[in-house]
Amino acid sequence: MGEFIEFESDEDADRSKLVYTFGGVEPVLSIRPGTVIRATTLDAFGGVLNSIDKLPSQVCDSRYLNPQTGPFFLEGAELGDTLAVHFIQIEPRYKWGVSASIPFFGGLTSTPETAMLQEALPEMTWIYELDKVNRLVRYEARESKFGLDLPMDPMHGTVGVAPPLREVRSSLAPGCWGGNMDTPEMRVGATCYLGVNVEGALLSFGDGHARQSEGETCGVAVECAMDSVIVVDLIKHMQTPWPRLETDEYLMTTGSSKPMEDAFRVAHVEMVRWMSELLEISTMDAYQLVTQTVLTPVANACDKAYTVVCKMPKAFLKNVVAMKGMHEKLKKTTW
Repeated sequence: MGEFIEFESDEDADRSKLVYTFGGVEPVLSIRPGTVIRATTLDAFGGVLNSIDKLPSQVCDSRYLNPQTGPFFLEGAELGDTLAVHFIQIEPRYKWGVSASIPFFGGLTSTPETAMLQEALPEMTWIYELDKVNRLVRYEARESKFGLDLPMDPMHGTVGVAPPLREVRSSLAPGCWGGNMDTPEMRVGATCYLGVNVEGALLSFGDGHARQSEGETCGVAVECAMDSVIVVDLIKHMQTPWPRLETDEYLMTTGSSKPMEDAFRVAHVEMVRWMSELLEISTMDAYQLVTQTVLTPVANACDKAYTVVCKMPKAFLKNVVAMKGMHEKLKKTTW
């Protein structure tokens, strides 16, 4: 094990002083490659939406959503390198999570970017009981007599670094820097690869979900504060234009854009290029292979840009080592 540090987000801090962007913020801590971080993250609403009697518009300022833990400055990280973050633990801190419908936000309503002459859908809040022993999330209908126990599947909606060109981007948006990708694939056991755009990379993460569907249809998962453990490392002299993920079962590429077909295209172009490189085959042969093998879940259909994931089963890639073997290295980390 490398260096071990603990970092806690202050739940009682002035909300406007928390981090709500990728880029434009000074690092909170400098770490070396191989460092294990035990960190807390706040939920997307900063803990203030905690009752069915409260509404997001009453207790939240839309400028201050998705507070991030970080950024962390990774020593030695330079433009053209790749940061690797492996999730060892993602555990809900409390026994509750929250979801909501937010006016003119979500996948099945008009939005400011897709404006229509209609009233907003009703604004409502749902509180979920989290059974951390039996790993269950309790859904209770608000307007009907119906309940259901769902499997707990903790993940982080936001993982990212500072964007290129010294841009500052909202923690509500995904892009080539990562950010609010909202993919359920970002769970324990996954390794996320992010291209370094500025010295130190400036890694931040947050937006914990006790569970979320693929697509995050209404735009709000089962939001909850998390106690997470990650290990952060560095791959020198390897560019990663768009975020990648690796698990024991899959190699994954992502694309974030609007319209959704452009997000699909980015994710699949990146996979074709990756397969061409790993298998030493032509672009057209890789294109054909990807066409016949990959899975393509929609990560989110509701954020400032949509995110699509392209998944290549490792079962088709016997003896192929990706990203210089970083996933295999990091999953052996102890703490």
